Amino acid sequence: MAGFFSKLFGGGKKENLESVVEATLNGILEKGNFDLSYELNLSKKDDVTDIKIDFSGGDEALLKDYKGQLLDAIQLIIKRVTQHHFSDVQTNVIVDCGGYREESEAALIERAEHLKTIAIEQGKSVYYRALPPKERKVVHQYLAQDGRVKSRSLGDGLYKKIKIYPAKTAAIGDAAEAADEN
Repeated sequence: MAGFFSKLFGGGKKENLESVVEATLNGILEKGNFDLSYELNLSKKDDVTDIKIDFSGGDEALLKDYKGQLLDAIQLIIKRVTQHHFSDVQTNVIVDCGGYREESEAALIERAEHLKTIAIEQGKSVYYRALPPKERKVVHQYLAQDGRVKSRSLGDGLYKKIKIYPAKTAAIGDAAEAADEN
């Protein structure tokens, strides 16, 4: 296994980004004994290279299991490998499997819509369960499109709750916080 990681992080430099990503993916699939294939798309917009990887095959369920943690792990590995080999290239890596990311985002937005409706109808704050930063961003961006509500992350650490509250109380809540600070 040490040989695999030395190829990822310490081996000779490959000539281009695509070959490094392909070698890394092939190594992961081989060492993990996964029944998967992938489609790799690279595109460049401004100074950022987008790397999109979509897996398919018999082990799709493994990638999607546990809220897509294996997808996230592979995405992180690819990001770190590209940063190591091409420190001067800014990359955006997205790893998906059978539309899992879109389904997950749709479920987050559906729940946020439900909580937003409750906050508006009852005129009080409601709370979204603790979420990792990537998922909180999706919820905050969705809620920011509706001027009737505001949202704020609460808590310490990686996973934080989201407070959703009517905008009319936002001004009162901000004023109260400012008064507490003084």
